[in-house]
Amino acid sequence: MSSTTPHVDSICLYCGSSSTGDPDFMTAASEFGRTLAKNGVRLVYGGGGVGLMGLVANAALDGGGKVIGVIPRFLLQREAGHPELNETVVVDTMHERKLQMFERSDAFVVLPGGIGTMEELFEVLSWRTLGLHSKPIVIVDQGGYWAPLAALLKSIV
Repeated sequence: MSSTTPHVDSICLYCGSSSTGDPDFMTAASEFGRTLAKNGVRLVYGGGGVGLMGLVANAALDGGGKVIGVIPRFLLQREAGHPELNETVVVDTMHERKLQMFERSDAFVVLPGGIGTMEELFEVLSWRTLGLHSKPIVIVDQGGYWAPLAALLKSIV
């Protein structure tokens, strides 16, 4: 029996916009961005220049990678929209943001984050459960950050 791995040109990243937290999270975020660039995989993310998302974007750009940010107008100043991206898509709503990110990506990676990160994750998990897509979803449990969520999901599935 053979299995096929889907070809991934673009990865959608969900993670925190905060710079406070475990320094290991910041190291992992930067390493992830460098790895994407090194492997020629385009980063699609929320468009901010701060927090873990900014670290990933900066590392990918520094490595010569392509980075697309999708950001609602109202967050441009709040999340300090990243000025050096290869492409910035400005949308009107969070719903449009998530749809654009979904449509431009072949897979999803989740690093540590907060409520917004969980909301984005649960939407693509729900869509996958409903059979609306079969794109890979990877939750990076850096330092056990997502262990409580994994336990919850295991208990409710």
